[in-house]
Amino acid sequence: MAHGKTIVSIIAAYKAVKSGYQMTIMAPTAILASQHMEEYSKVLSPFGIRCELLTSSITKKKKEEILARLASGEIDILIGTHAILEENVVFKNLGLVVTDEQHRFGVRQRKVISGKGENPDVLVMTATPIPRTLALILYGDLDISIIDELPPNRKKIDTFAVTRGMEERVNNFVKKQIEEGRQAYIVCPLVEENEELNLKSVIELAEKYKTDIFPEYRVEYLHGKMRPKEKDAIMEEFKNGNIDILISTTVIEVGVNVPNASIMVIENAERFGLAQLHQLRGRVGRGEYQSYCILKYQGNSEVIRQRMKVMQETNDGFVISEKDLELRGSGEFFGTKQHGLPEFKIANLFEDMPMLKMVQSLAIKILQDDPKLEKDENKLLKRMVKEKFEDRIEI
Repeated sequence: MAHGKTIVSIIAAYKAVKSGYQMTIMAPTAILASQHMEEYSKVLSPFGIRCELLTSSITKKKKEEILARLASGEIDILIGTHAILEENVVFKNLGLVVTDEQHRFGVRQRKVISGKGENPDVLVMTATPIPRTLALILYGDLDISIIDELPPNRKKIDTFAVTRGMEERVNNFVKKQIEEGRQAYIVCPLVEENEELNLKSVIELAEKYKTDIFPEYRVEYLHGKMRPKEKDAIMEEFKNGNIDILISTTVIEVGVNVPNASIMVIENAERFGLAQLHQLRGRVGRGEYQSYCILKYQGNSEVIRQRMKVMQETNDGFVISEKDLELRGSGEFFGTKQHGLPEFKIANLFEDMPMLKMVQSLAIKILQDDPKLEKDENKLLKRMVKEKFEDRIEI
């Protein structure tokens, strides 16, 4: 059964379609898109609402047929990946746009997809617990709602931070879980900017687990370099219970739902941000089984110890993300620089939040009062905006 943000978007979709509009939802990966397709169809097809899936891997013939049905209004809901952004994807009457895991899409992509309708409503969803204060800056143009409780039956995940010497105990613990019929994730960190090294470390780790540690189990690995088709096939196998242990880089962090996976081991946990560790941990504990997250870490600095402590003590994503922001600053909060978050030269997102909120409400007031900055008192502001952003806006 769909719950959380997915069910919110399904209810919004129902309302849009019953009001005579089409709706589209864009997800960052094919796996996630097909998961949405499953959940949407299950809930909405009894009401005669027609859903269709569009990803880059469908055949040319099938795609043409989908595009024709979309343009004629036969398809009510289009679910897909970046493929939806292509120019030949034309809606008859698009009224609602949903993006899942928005920080994976640029603002420009949100614009492109919104441009396919006459001023459609936009719903942006993410499972990343962004501190409300930071959300105000990232999504200041949107109304923000936060679902801060767990779905029914979601178990609290027990988290343990361990050092090298505990390796054998961890492996025995994983064995015990698999013997009981569960499945395990093992996550190894990405070395930024070095695909070759990443591939090597994942393969080496997989070999070690396959031959030395768990020769009696089915061990597979996932890696960012694989073609989407390969990734999807392995994920499907894992989902169907044909793989006991899945070794992976962080490609599993969003949205994949395998209720039988009850244990996650994160190698070199000190290399991940807290928000990311929390995101990863959320892949287990999705079924009826007690679940565990084991953080293997090296190094003994105060910050590492503090971070491991936070992970062990709380399962509240908002507490964790506030702490992450405090310990690492905003630049690294999402682990990537491409999310469009401004790098402040003097302000510190965490410490100067009251000031930023004040500035934001002033900015909103000025925009309401004088959107084109034509009044005398806004002349200087207009000049500054022009100098700073002339390549991006027309004033």
